[in-house]
Amino acid sequence: MLTNLIFLTLFLIKTVWALQGNKILVLLDNLQSRDKYSQFFETLTDRGYHLSYNVADDSKLILQKNNVYVCDHLILLAPSVEEFGGQFSVEELTTFIDTGHNILVATNTNIGAPIRELAVECGFEYDQPGTYAIDHFNYDNKDQGKHTLIWGDSSDLVDSKIIVGNTKKPILYQGIGLIRDPDNKLAFDVLTARSTAFSYSPDALRVTTYPHASGRGLSLVAAVQALNDARVAFTGSDMLFSNAFFGANVKDGLTGKSIGPSGNKEFAVALSKWIFKETGVLRAGNVTHHKIGGIENPLSYTITDDVIYEIDIETLNDKGRWVPYVAKDIQIEFVRIDPFIRTGLSYKGGKYTAKFKLPDVYGVFQFKVDYLRKGYTHLFITKQVSVKPFQHTQYERFIPTAYPYYTSAFLMMVMVYLLVFMVLYDKEDKKTKSD
Repeated sequence: MLTNLIFLTLFLIKTVWALQGNKILVLLDNLQSRDKYSQFFETLTDRGYHLSYNVADDSKLILQKNNVYVCDHLILLAPSVEEFGGQFSVEELTTFIDTGHNILVATNTNIGAPIRELAVECGFEYDQPGTYAIDHFNYDNKDQGKHTLIWGDSSDLVDSKIIVGNTKKPILYQGIGLIRDPDNKLAFDVLTARSTAFSYSPDALRVTTYPHASGRGLSLVAAVQALNDARVAFTGSDMLFSNAFFGANVKDGLTGKSIGPSGNKEFAVALSKWIFKETGVLRAGNVTHHKIGGIENPLSYTITDDVIYEIDIETLNDKGRWVPYVAKDIQIEFVRIDPFIRTGLSYKGGKYTAKFKLPDVYGVFQFKVDYLRKGYTHLFITKQVSVKPFQHTQYERFIPTAYPYYTSAFLMMVMVYLLVFMVLYDKEDKKTKSD
């Protein structure tokens, strides 16, 4: 009985701890609309998240309590909100991101000002309210004739399985389009429209002005990973996460041919895993460096020493376990302001290893691994060491490149000896002759 009680207590402690680290606040236009996305929310609760729902303009809405955030992640499914309630504001949300938290934003053509302003802060711009992403060639046959119910496939997704998963099914989309600021190096497109798509009002009889965006320049889902590894994703279609689009049968509007069930659910699950840092997370440990045959992690080296650098790198898999991360593009730099050495790390026996000779330059250096790849958290590891010159007893006595100088010195000694010998004996000869 006591044993069962102990196990039950440990289980409850573990459950409470998990909930404290996996709290998601969902903001909606109204609480009744959460049934519209019930399947998506169910995928989150099945993965251990604790969801709390609230109306985006609730006057009692809070983001912090006693200087502690009430949630770890935020989902904004309130497209038409014109002003956040309570202490919520765009400034508060940007601070939320700056402290390393993650946000998923889904809106539609009735987009409100706060969502638009938050997108601008993150490097994206939505089109004007009332516009849609339109494609007259790739639309579903259930469309009402305006060709706003469009679809894309895996060729339109970012080339990163960590972010979008392995789905090959078509993805349904209906909503407003957005564009990415090309100067924002941290932002990228997750799902782009096809080359035949454009953003415009479907009620317009003709296109009289150039569209806000078109073709591959029209983003349907985009994301940004900040320098602190906070992740934010934007989409112009809240329907992308709806029950209606999960598992819906997709038929090509032009031919009427069935393409198959939609992959919206698989895409939404993969994207949410990435946003909430269930995937694409790296960590490093057991960082060691030493001279061949020497002690580990010395404070200093001598110029031209042969050293070995080793590091363990792990990633979080779908089951929440840390497993070895295997890649061929990880490099180590030996830096003193600028890199003196840059070489690849090879994966052997569960470790990344590099062997190299230190430069013939003394000073304060760093072993630095700076690994930044799309979809993964930024890995930045440094170890500082000093590199000393040779002591006077460590220099070579005879340097091969100085052999000509050594030879000339010895030849000079020999010549002086011969000259002295000749002069001495020459005087003796003269003296003998005079006698």
